[in-house]
Amino acid sequence: MSGRTRLAAGLLLAAPVAALAAGCTVESEPNGRDPDEVGVSPFTGERAESGPVLAVKVDNAPQARPHTGLDAADLIYVEPVEAGLSRLVAIYSSTLPERVGPVRSARETDLELLRQFGEPALAFSGAQRALLPEIDDARLFPRTPDDAPEAFTRDGQRPAPHNLFVDPAALLGTAPDASGAGDIGLRFGRAPEGGTPEDAHSVSYPSASFTFTWEADAGRWRVSMDGEKTDLAPATVVVQEVEVTASDLHDSNGNASPFTETVGQGEATVLRDGRAFEAEWDRDHRDEGTEFTTPDGDQLPFAEGQVWVVYTAPLSALG
Repeated sequence: MSGRTRLAAGLLLAAPVAALAAGCTVESEPNGRDPDEVGVSPFTGERAESGPVLAVKVDNAPQARPHTGLDAADLIYVEPVEAGLSRLVAIYSSTLPERVGPVRSARETDLELLRQFGEPALAFSGAQRALLPEIDDARLFPRTPDDAPEAFTRDGQRPAPHNLFVDPAALLGTAPDASGAGDIGLRFGRAPEGGTPEDAHSVSYPSASFTFTWEADAGRWRVSMDGEKTDLAPATVVVQEVEVTASDLHDSNGNASPFTETVGQGEATVLRDGRAFEAEWDRDHRDEGTEFTTPDGDQLPFAEGQVWVVYTAPLSALG
């Protein structure tokens, strides 16, 4: 059995409208772990000594693959960008790989999304000129190759601009006051009753696609991008329906940058343990995380391990 979500271009955008929420909830023992429990990551539910939070904006154009270091991320958010493409926001706290990338530019959506992490460090290659003052004023420790040259390198075996990589430990060394990992609404534990058996679930943007295929032996969802299988395999995938609007910012080709509304309420599909669960999401304020519940209002726990949140348009907006 398979599921498929189709993302539509929004408003004046040639870009996709997508979303997946960044939080969820689980109950205390025996159904889940308390996010304040010492030695447990609030982002994955696994035993880990969490450190400061680093967000890395990662290129996802075909020329940027294969990616480096994404398997070590606690959370990965999939965002729509111009021309129907997507970018990734990888969140690190439990484990720091030697390098992550390719690193690309930040977007307005990132500023609202990252507020729930307190004051994290953000590694990115730059941003549109009009957005730079907002990034400087945001509750972040923004770092580009100009800010932290010791943390970034170029890979001579790859073409620019898809060849910039960051050393997470070196970058965090330039942001000693970055916030530590805290509760963003995610809960982990046994799956609720019900759900629909699901072998694979696909999400399509105008110029990009993702398929998550259940691998029972590994207990994970294998990620394929644009039909090509990767080595990435999260335990939980959230396909979150959000509103996407055209911002006032445009790329060099005149395409409007999509702004993904991660604050609000809506519906979602949570993939875990080979099943798809209907869910509702609620994020009341940008300083808060996102709560995921069943249609009956009970907290919907995630499986322990890496979480992907994919943003998509509401079904009513699909044409």
